[in-house]
Amino acid sequence: MHDTPTALREGFTTGSAATGAALAALQLLFYGSRPSKVRIPLPPFTGPQDALAPLVQPRAWLDLPVAQCQYGPAPELAIAWRRSDGTADMPPLGMARAAHALVIKDGGDDPDVTSGAAIAATVVETLPATPGSTMPAAIAVMGGPGVGRVTLPGLPLPVGSAAINPVPQAQVRFALGQALAECASRGLAACPHLTVYISVPQGRDLARKTLNPRLGILGGISILGTQGTVRPYSHEAWQATIRQSLHVARACGCSCACLATGRRSETLLMARYPDLPSQCFVQIADYAAFSFNIAGRLGFTRLAWGGFFGKLLKLAQGQANTHASKSVLDLYALAKVARREKSTCAAALEGCVTAASALELLLADPVGPQVLKRTMNQAAAVARTFAAQEVRMHLFHLDGREILTL
Repeated sequence: MHDTPTALREGFTTGSAATGAALAALQLLFYGSRPSKVRIPLPPFTGPQDALAPLVQPRAWLDLPVAQCQYGPAPELAIAWRRSDGTADMPPLGMARAAHALVIKDGGDDPDVTSGAAIAATVVETLPATPGSTMPAAIAVMGGPGVGRVTLPGLPLPVGSAAINPVPQAQVRFALGQALAECASRGLAACPHLTVYISVPQGRDLARKTLNPRLGILGGISILGTQGTVRPYSHEAWQATIRQSLHVARACGCSCACLATGRRSETLLMARYPDLPSQCFVQIADYAAFSFNIAGRLGFTRLAWGGFFGKLLKLAQGQANTHASKSVLDLYALAKVARREKSTCAAALEGCVTAASALELLLADPVGPQVLKRTMNQAAAVARTFAAQEVRMHLFHLDGREILTL
């Protein structure tokens, strides 16, 4: 009897966590209540471009638990303001009241370093509320401690700004705009200016486990999320990271993009090109066709690829995605190449279970280097088709040596 598979649990983004915290802080500020949960809107938003327009509708709504809600700014934000140390945007002039709340980011079954992190939002009223006022609400979203700062071009944010992406900013503004409209309808408050400061108490430590330093985002994590929820093992999220990394590399003036299949191959590729800045190196995992295509369209003058034999073999066989669930390792095709070169290990190659074992057979065979060269030539031709330009290929052994370069 087989167990019924359990569906992977969805989580929510750092942008949604920040939105939930901001809504909870606003409720304390205007209603005097500390909510145990809040209902947040999920992007994308449809309707007029103005995120506060009444005709705009969210994709869906989601209830989030609130871990903490207190008057005043979040402790880490208050400390940064006193120090004026550059880890936070400074408080606005005419600051009146403030409240903050915490939401614990839950990534669901997605392996995300930010899952379990406390995301804080401090809501500051910067103009006294005037009952009956028709002045449109102004809601600014700023960065606090633990949220990174953009230091390189190529991201959808200006250099010097807090790393709070445009969609989460719109999500916060939409949620608070809706809440302010409800306050006004009850005669409790009308259209104050609000400034929302997002902070992450452990953000600086968490950022070291992300690609943020490579992307020039320093001092903390990014507040992200185009959908508001996290789908486990999201292919879209990884592809977005690849695209963003390549855009940053190009904006930083990198003329060469070095595409590696993972962390180990990236380290080996970096040793092969020690003079290139770290922004030139991008981990593309199994997204071969996608990554070559993006890199080719961005106008890099040189492209390089580095990986191990299994990925090289799948690329040589024309696989657009080299993941085990998306492609099959065809060792019979490798054996055919070996037979053309009169290799004595051709039959043994057909019986191999892994690419690593096949590689060892070829390395011990006198004509094995010719088989490997033919395979790499074919992989280079496929990469050239995907990228629409030449790609320099580097084949590494699992022990770290470079077996072949083309």
